[in-house]
Amino acid sequence: MLYESYLKKIKEILDKAISTQGSAIIQAAKYTADSIVKGGLFHVFGCGHSQMYAMEVFYRAGGLVPVNAILTPTLALAPCAPISTFSERISGLAEIILNNEPVKPGDTLFIASTSARNNVPIEMAIEAKKMGLNVILLYSSEFANSVNSRHKSGKLASEFVDVLIDNCGISGDAVMCIDGMEAKFGPTSSVIGFALLQAIIVQTVENLVQQEYKPPVWVSSNLEQGDAINRDYIKKYKSLITNL
Repeated sequence: MLYESYLKKIKEILDKAISTQGSAIIQAAKYTADSIVKGGLFHVFGCGHSQMYAMEVFYRAGGLVPVNAILTPTLALAPCAPISTFSERISGLAEIILNNEPVKPGDTLFIASTSARNNVPIEMAIEAKKMGLNVILLYSSEFANSVNSRHKSGKLASEFVDVLIDNCGISGDAVMCIDGMEAKFGPTSSVIGFALLQAIIVQTVENLVQQEYKPPVWVSSNLEQGDAINRDYIKKYKSLITNL
């Protein structure tokens, strides 16, 4: 059955990521922990489907509280998905987005962009560095190396960041094929990318505990004590985080 082949392929790619991306995860978590200890935030950004990375770790049971999800409406799939494709190619939009987010020097920004070629993720990295942020990029090196930048600099987002994390995907993202169908299907970037992003969060928590800093963590609201715990976090961070 083809679903079994797909799951085996996911496992192979995840195993490759585990064996090759450890040092990048460690460095990303170091930046993130340092930001949080200093009272800062871990910002997460993506365009289109990559907005899911921000949703994955924001206001999430078992996840860190000082996470700011950058969810720009024009870059979302709703209400009209093609608009997100158009918008991520607009030059100048990233600066406007960052100027309306609670970013400050010493914060850490995670950008998800599998191809690393479009204007918004590229300029998001450029502008964030200007503002004194640590910048992490999750991308596919194979995909990025197979395309040209759409930015006026001719460079990809990978050339403007502090840490590169490779999701080990292929050009085009989809890995499955079948006789009688020309197009490939079965993307891998989100499945692998979520695991890598959560690995950064987990390592960040360990780093914070080792520094004798008790990291604030969201509790499931479906546990009896969850609402009370989370209410205190919301009260404390509401003025600091965009979507609280």
